[in-house]
Amino acid sequence: MPYIGTGCRLKASHSKACVCLCIVFSLCCSCRDPSLPTVAFIPRTTGTTLWEPAHAGAEVAARSTQMKIYWNAPTREDDVQGQIALVERVIDRKYQGIVLAPDQALALMTPVRRALSKGIPTVIIGSPLPIPPGGKLSYILNDEEEAGQLAASRIAHLLHEKGSIAVLGINPDIVGIMTRARSLETSLGRDYPQVRIVEKHMGSFNVPQDQQVAEETLRVNPDLNGIVACTSASTRATISALAHRPLDHPVKLVGFDDPDTLSLLPDPVLDSVIIQNSREMGLEAIKTIAAQLHGQPVGAEVKLSPVLVTRENLNSPAVRQMISMEWRPIP
Repeated sequence: MPYIGTGCRLKASHSKACVCLCIVFSLCCSCRDPSLPTVAFIPRTTGTTLWEPAHAGAEVAARSTQMKIYWNAPTREDDVQGQIALVERVIDRKYQGIVLAPDQALALMTPVRRALSKGIPTVIIGSPLPIPPGGKLSYILNDEEEAGQLAASRIAHLLHEKGSIAVLGINPDIVGIMTRARSLETSLGRDYPQVRIVEKHMGSFNVPQDQQVAEETLRVNPDLNGIVACTSASTRATISALAHRPLDHPVKLVGFDDPDTLSLLPDPVLDSVIIQNSREMGLEAIKTIAAQLHGQPVGAEVKLSPVLVTRENLNSPAVRQMISMEWRPIP
């Protein structure tokens, strides 16, 4: 859904560029040695600035470990059945490894267990499944406890440690998002008791639906001081909802998981975005599978720190590297 008001400044060229890059990169990959082992990489969706850096990181690692990447995903993050079908297909085609960013924790357990029963090294990135790591299963995750703490600290700073906020986009299908929401609430209660959560709402990957929730939250809470949007969809939806409000009562917004919105900074609506290091996830996932295939020991679980991106650090080398879609190694 296109942004309304302030959100119109986001450029549609990002998505077009992602699609073009995917086509070029796929053509390049087709020329690589067919005898090389192939790893299937299935993110939640493709063509976004959250998951395309993971693709780039995976390709960098694949080149250094003499492997190939088969990259595919549903066109929507809420297409759980589509993602399950992709996992089942790559199992049947006997790929040498699987990297998966699950769209839904419980639904993906069965196909992942089937992959493990076939002896296929499997790495889950982003958010975990309710399956303990070990054997052929490894996790490379966003540190959601830290993410919740970052959000609590930022919103408290913006409100001078006093005021009311809403927490939107709590998606029960994604374990990591539930963890970050709990961490946010715990951190506020412990460290900033005068910042009160007056509304909490579930979310989905549906931007129009999340926008309706945000608009209703603002309507019934006219004195609201801040919002933490826990997903990329709820971040986009809340930006659109806030764009309709008069600026005489500003509501501070801290978002998550949507590097596309970084082009809005600095912005009267959006203060900051907490992003995952998906590029590093892709890089480490392929290295983990390569090590498994060579009989080397691997870590059962790795957690990568998220980064709070503001107007002050938006153009820093660290942030630019995290969201880079460059397939060459970054010094």
